[in-house]
Amino acid sequence: MKKYNILSFVLIAVFITSCSNDFLNRLPEDEISPEQYWKTENDLKLFLNQFYTAFPVHNGWNGGIFEFDNNSDNLLPQNINERFVGNNNIAPSSDNSWNFGNIRDVNYYLENAVNAQGPEDLINHYNGEAYFFRAYFYFRLLKRFGGVPYIDKTLNVDSPELLMPRLPRNELAAKIMEDLDRALALLLPKSGVENFRVHRGVALAFKSEVGLYEGTWEKYHDGTPFGAPVNESKKFLTLAAQAAETMISEGHYNLFNDGTEDTYRVLFNRYDYSNVDEVIFWKKYSVADGVAHRVSHYIPQNGSGTGLTKSLVESYLCKDGLPISLSPLYGTESETSLTAIVENRDPRLVQTICTPGALITERASQDDIYFEYPAFRENGETVSTTGFQIYKGGSLDESEKVESSTGAIIYRYAEVLLNFAEAKAELGTLTQADLDKSINLLRNRVGMPPMSIIPTVDPNKLFPELSDLINEVRRERRVELALEGKRFDDLMRWRAHDLYQNKRFLGFKIQGSDMETEFSDLIGSSILVNADGYIDPYMNIIPNGFGFDENRDYLAAIPTEQIVLSDNTLEQNPGW
Repeated sequence: MKKYNILSFVLIAVFITSCSNDFLNRLPEDEISPEQYWKTENDLKLFLNQFYTAFPVHNGWNGGIFEFDNNSDNLLPQNINERFVGNNNIAPSSDNSWNFGNIRDVNYYLENAVNAQGPEDLINHYNGEAYFFRAYFYFRLLKRFGGVPYIDKTLNVDSPELLMPRLPRNELAAKIMEDLDRALALLLPKSGVENFRVHRGVALAFKSEVGLYEGTWEKYHDGTPFGAPVNESKKFLTLAAQAAETMISEGHYNLFNDGTEDTYRVLFNRYDYSNVDEVIFWKKYSVADGVAHRVSHYIPQNGSGTGLTKSLVESYLCKDGLPISLSPLYGTESETSLTAIVENRDPRLVQTICTPGALITERASQDDIYFEYPAFRENGETVSTTGFQIYKGGSLDESEKVESSTGAIIYRYAEVLLNFAEAKAELGTLTQADLDKSINLLRNRVGMPPMSIIPTVDPNKLFPELSDLINEVRRERRVELALEGKRFDDLMRWRAHDLYQNKRFLGFKIQGSDMETEFSDLIGSSILVNADGYIDPYMNIIPNGFGFDENRDYLAAIPTEQIVLSDNTLEQNPGW
């Protein structure tokens, strides 16, 4: 992927002469003429390389993708999430996310790619990449703003499309699906393209994601200011299920299993995913080539300035397949230590949080280092906020502690299986056979009992207004995809503000635990606890809980300068 970063700088220098983010309302750029550039399939590939930097991957001094859940009820970061707090109550004049630059560049590509000569299958494939990326960029806008103006050609200063109104969200989602269908008709399979390029499997996985997102958004926001003018939830859920089932039936992907009891954790700290069938798309790093990240500096070496919530930890079933509210394997002593909490639980829990005795640094010339206590005595970006310290995702190799080269997974087959099961559950068509070829494959990998189409009723289910089946499908999604940056989107599309509105998230129950004496000097000062002895990091910051406004905060505000520039044809989002 290093070559993509270099090529992106070259292409940006060649093709872009303006740094303005306002691509809908700017003068045309000075571009290389089609006669000079668009000649071969290689020209197409080089132009498309600039878009590969858009994927969410490890980057900088942080825990990488494993901290992306900091904006959800899965993690409690030291820096509180402003959207959940509800403090952003004034529409900004500008927002870098309102950016049509990449979309304009894709449109420019599509208008000129017809001039290139070369092998037909490669030219078709690169055109498929372009359609994929246009869908990808519009989906990012859809999630943040809802419907936006839809532009599928390059514009001039006097183009009437500059004053186009916003497309209704269901119509924009349909346009995204159309682009993905175009992409799927052109893209080659993974085996037919260079490594690290978008291929058919990526487009199918993404289509299942888009369909599930829009289908559930329209279903659960129906009748609210954020609902689509025409509720087409069944259409999008059907498309999601079909895309996922196509991947399943084609049989190109399988769940990773190295045959060890640690197989789930091992999946996330590999350096090379080339031969891992579960990984559909990923980014490669190399310290030697100067393309590295700092994930293993934080995970699991310290608290990384965050920590898992009590809510997430409690969502893991016991080994008998029952929730902690019902299982005889979980009792009053189960919260007295981190060791007791993970005992007799879904093995994914002990492979996600640090527990005493867990290896955290493997050293060649000295004794290995094992986890003993959470990093409560650290500060800033290295403190543990909840006592549930992240274990999933970090390399244990001492040489990786500063610069690391573990790969970053962008799409994996497990998510497709979950998309399939959820879409079918929402449609009311999920069968035991569907569960057996999706969720139960995930459970089997870690030795958990299979899910039944008639699940056990959890008296503490998170969504009491929904069926037990949908609750269990959502639980499985939360557990399998924990700390992979999916939870925020799930909360938004499910209209799940009841989980966090006017509430605070908690951590480990330190009072009455085997850690109370060790940290007695910190309890009540840097370690805040509630009346029940649970760590309550936001006790003083938001004493009344998160102020998320369900009539405003599900979508970001349209930047006010854009409304002015559009001659008020752009309509502001609800509540702003």
